[in-house]
Amino acid sequence: MMAVLSIGLLALWGCPKKADITATPETQWEEAPTAKQAPPEQKAMSEAEEARERAAAATADLQPVYFDFDRSFIRDEAREVMKANAEWLKAHPQAKIKIEGNCDERGTREYNQALGQRRAASAKRYLTDMDISGSRMSLISYGKEKPGCTESTESCRQKNRRADFVVVSD
Repeated sequence: MMAVLSIGLLALWGCPKKADITATPETQWEEAPTAKQAPPEQKAMSEAEEARERAAAATADLQPVYFDFDRSFIRDEAREVMKANAEWLKAHPQAKIKIEGNCDERGTREYNQALGQRRAASAKRYLTDMDISGSRMSLISYGKEKPGCTESTESCRQKNRRADFVVVSD
């Protein structure tokens, strides 16, 4: 019996022990850059892509529509702009667009993201009611992150309450 117990103890004694865990990894991995830490060349590339999109929108004759404070419905003054945008899209059936919802700086980030999304969706709904295929349109909300004007005046805030139309492919 003593021999069996001795063999058992020797077997347990020889088993590997739990690995030591330290707070410092053996090798340090580079962290993937976050949106705020994008490498300069990547940031420049995204800015160049954004500039191309803006230039395409300008040459596309697609105009932004503006909204009242804390509202997401298409105003009477914006209906003519929306009709002109729909006519352009009908004349260019291969074009796909991105509708960007924007807000002024008032309100929380979360609230403005949701409001910008409602504004973009309202513009899309208006265009689909004018027989533009919804599959040609994608939506994005920038909330208050892409102001067109940075002054704290009502006329400046009005410029930020908008939906932009950006051609993403022909």
